[in-house]
Amino acid sequence: MNQGQPVIAVTGLLLDQTMDRLGELGQVVLTTAGDLRAGHHHQDQVDAVVSLLADPIDAVVLQQLPGALIVANYAVGVNNIDLAAAEQLGIYVSNTPDVLTETTADLAFALLLAAARHLGAGERFMRSGRFTGWQPDLLLGVDVHHKTLGVVGYGRIGRAMARRGHGFDMRVLYCARSAREPGCCDARQTDLETLLRESDFVSLHLPLTPESYHLIDRRRLALMKPTAVLVNTARGPVVDEAALVEALAAKHLAAAGLDVYENEPHIQPGLLALDNVVLAPHLGSGSLETRVAMGELVAANVAAVLRGEPPVNAANAPAHPRKRAGAR
Repeated sequence: MNQGQPVIAVTGLLLDQTMDRLGELGQVVLTTAGDLRAGHHHQDQVDAVVSLLADPIDAVVLQQLPGALIVANYAVGVNNIDLAAAEQLGIYVSNTPDVLTETTADLAFALLLAAARHLGAGERFMRSGRFTGWQPDLLLGVDVHHKTLGVVGYGRIGRAMARRGHGFDMRVLYCARSAREPGCCDARQTDLETLLRESDFVSLHLPLTPESYHLIDRRRLALMKPTAVLVNTARGPVVDEAALVEALAAKHLAAAGLDVYENEPHIQPGLLALDNVVLAPHLGSGSLETRVAMGELVAANVAAVLRGEPPVNAANAPAHPRKRAGAR
């Protein structure tokens, strides 16, 4: 370790642009959440941790970092971090909102379209050599335009999804934890069960919390129309995956488009066997422009805390934030 230089522990290799930017702020040490838990990499010298969304940064890990000032999550969600423990220890937690809103909504609507029109099954059909020409009944899907879109969670990404539905002349329903302005869309707020009953497409855009775990369970899936499509680009455990497999297999639900999974990276084998589900490998924010912007925001959060200021995007509010001591 270079004496006096801040040490930034990064739990996974990020884009070159982000690694270079972090390198301008201090000495970057590539590690893993497991190594942090085990006490490797001179933990007492770490000033900042940059974590990925799948890294469990719990109280045990945080206690191994006596000099850490911030855990900067390379994601919007912070369900992988023990916010209360960090706050108690005086450690800031930050995230990357705003910069990935439109990109994630693009992916959600792409999944909605792909599931509605059987694009996944159609591509597999083509690649298998089974296509022999146009047929009137081949892989008939459902229209998206002028249907009802239900948006569960009406934060930044949920509202962006509603705007896309509006562009397809869809009727938009939404449910949220609090009353919100409908933004540019003529969206109507309702309760979750009404939304599920009335929607032709349901798109999930809410954080993973104890209250949202398995929010879409067997009982709520049964409320949906048998012609409906479920889209999840939020967090996998918001949906009871086993119950979803049952509903799709029994045709109690027409289709699903999924970018996140309950036990990621493991995928329920039943999902892989179904032709009426489109599966994406957690691509929600996956454009080059957005991932670079996320890295810039992570670096800005780290830089602010190293200067003795709150992060640009604080996800918690320690009463007594740690300050960096002199060179260690």
